[in-house]
Amino acid sequence: MGGKRVENKKTGLKKFGKVLLIIFVIIIIFAGITTGVGVWYVNDKLGKLNYMEIAEEEIEITEGVKEKLKGYRTIAIFGVDSRANELEKGTRSDCVILATINEKTKEVQLTSVYRDTYLELTGRNLDKLTHAYAYGGPALAMSTLNTNLDLNITEFVTLNFDSVVDIVNAVGGISMNITNDELKYINGYIDEIVSVTGKRSEHISKTGKQNLNGVQALAYGRIRYTAGGDYKRTERMRDILMAVVNKAKKMSVGKLNSLADVLLPKVYTNIKSGEIIGLIPQLATYKIVDSTGWPYETKGATIGGVWYGPPVTLESNVKKLHETVYGQTNYQVSNKVKEISEKIIKKTGYK
Repeated sequence: MGGKRVENKKTGLKKFGKVLLIIFVIIIIFAGITTGVGVWYVNDKLGKLNYMEIAEEEIEITEGVKEKLKGYRTIAIFGVDSRANELEKGTRSDCVILATINEKTKEVQLTSVYRDTYLELTGRNLDKLTHAYAYGGPALAMSTLNTNLDLNITEFVTLNFDSVVDIVNAVGGISMNITNDELKYINGYIDEIVSVTGKRSEHISKTGKQNLNGVQALAYGRIRYTAGGDYKRTERMRDILMAVVNKAKKMSVGKLNSLADVLLPKVYTNIKSGEIIGLIPQLATYKIVDSTGWPYETKGATIGGVWYGPPVTLESNVKKLHETVYGQTNYQVSNKVKEISEKIIKKTGYK
């Protein structure tokens, strides 16, 4: 999948990152439940989350960046594909979403960072972003995002993709449009998921719009060999989870409660219960204004027999990110970003 790839298309509310489900379903559940019951019940539900303590010194942030990003809160959302349910580390993050909240305007921007993006893993060498989580869990993944993109991320949420099967089933399935190209591959993924999870599912036998169960939906989200490759797969992930969120919004408190019981034990986070509860009164004021992919410009490169997606260039892509998401006109990247950008250029020859 060589060649130049430009990805900067607004998608509004129609295309979210796959694991965005974590934040929005949690918000929907708690907002719905707290209208009818006490905060003690919310605390009980939050107790099902897997809380992971990360010391401040474990997360690297480039000097001067915090000050430049005052007024913004960015949460990293990781989707991992772990059959052993290893959500702390040891598994790659196949999906990375940055949820950036403008604390003044309450606008939220979502940025999908492609898994194969060629960056410098903090304290290590140039590699795919997806490997940061495998080597050092969320701490290394957040540090890598911070040092390569001039960010100030200290909070994360992680979900195992395989739990999508149970979540989609819990909402009664989702409607998706299957194309001819997708039909060629989806049944192979269905067979693999059935083999791994032990959950039964029929094959997809036709194209067009149809209701998918959990196994079929996860299989759809894993397709990566059609035109667009991994970029198109990221788009499918967004569509799947937005469909889940839309159905969850219409569910009764009782069904939301059941969905919470399915979802929350599968989530890891370092966001404390008090922080989540504190978000609830503000939910009505939040507005999703944009969802994009990053890097905006990338060009495939095979290095040592391995395919990577280097940003072309890291410096220009980071500059555009800060201008687009953080409203920083004429943003000047840090010396650290310039240094990494030069390393990538030297390795790939892409200027």
